[in-house]
Amino acid sequence: MKTAVVAGLLAATCLSPAAHADALDDIISSGTLRCAVVLDFPPMGSRDADNNPIGFDVDYCNDLAAALGVEAEIVETPFPERIPALMSGRVDVGVASTSDTLERAKTVGMTIPYFAFQMAVTAKDGAGVASFEDMKGKTVGATAGTYEAIALEEQVKEWGEGTFRPYQTQADVFLALSQGQIDATVSTSTVAQANVKTGNFPGISVVGSAPFDTDYVALFAMREEYGLLNYLNLFINQQVRTGRYAELYEKWVGGDLPDLTVPGTYR
Repeated sequence: MKTAVVAGLLAATCLSPAAHADALDDIISSGTLRCAVVLDFPPMGSRDADNNPIGFDVDYCNDLAAALGVEAEIVETPFPERIPALMSGRVDVGVASTSDTLERAKTVGMTIPYFAFQMAVTAKDGAGVASFEDMKGKTVGATAGTYEAIALEEQVKEWGEGTFRPYQTQADVFLALSQGQIDATVSTSTVAQANVKTGNFPGISVVGSAPFDTDYVALFAMREEYGLLNYLNLFINQQVRTGRYAELYEKWVGGDLPDLTVPGTYR
C-alpha cells in the first residue's frame, strides 16, 4: 500500500508543471521596474535642462513603481523599438503611448487604455477660427502622413473650399501657423497644448476639438504574463479612481480631461 501511494505521488509530481514565479513576482523581487518610455514625444516623455526624463509617461512609470514598492528605471525607447525592447528582455513594461491595435496584441499583452489622444484645433489668433467648422474655406495644414493630416485633407476636399498644406514635422506646422502661412491645424491635444505652452510659437491658441477618432493607448507587457497584466489593469483603474490621472493630465497637458472609455464598450 505504501509503495503504491509513493508511486502515485511521484507520478503526480512528474505530471504537474513546475511552479515558477511570474513577471510580477520577478519585478517585486528584483526591486526595480524597467519601463520603456519614449523621450522625444513631449509632453508624454522628454528630458529637462539637466537631461532628466520628464513627462506624463515618466510620472506614470514612477507611480506604478511606487505602487509595487520598487524603484523605477526609465529606459529610453524610440517608437520603433518599444515592442522589441520588451521581447528582448530589456524592459518589463511599456509605458510608451502605444496604440492598442489588434496587430500589436498578437505579439504583446495590451491593457485597458491609460491615456487617450484626442484631436485638437489650433488656430492663428485673428484668423477667424474658433472651432473645427470655422476651418472651412481657410488655409490649413498638418504633418504629412499622419492620421490627422489624412483626415484633414479629406475634410477640405469634402468641404470643396479652402487649401490644405502638408508639412514634414510638427515644428514646421506650428511655425507656419505662428507666421500666418496657414490659419489653423489639427493635431493631438497633447502636441497642441505642449506647443502653445512653449511660447516658441506666439500668436496661436487651441480653440477646440476635431471630430476625428480618439487614439486610445495602453500599457503593455509579455502576452502570457496574466498576473502582471491583471495588476496593470487594476493600477490604471486606481489611477482614475483616485484622481491621479486627472492630476497628471492637468500637469502635463491641460484642458478637458479625455474619457478613457469607449461608449457602449468599456464601463
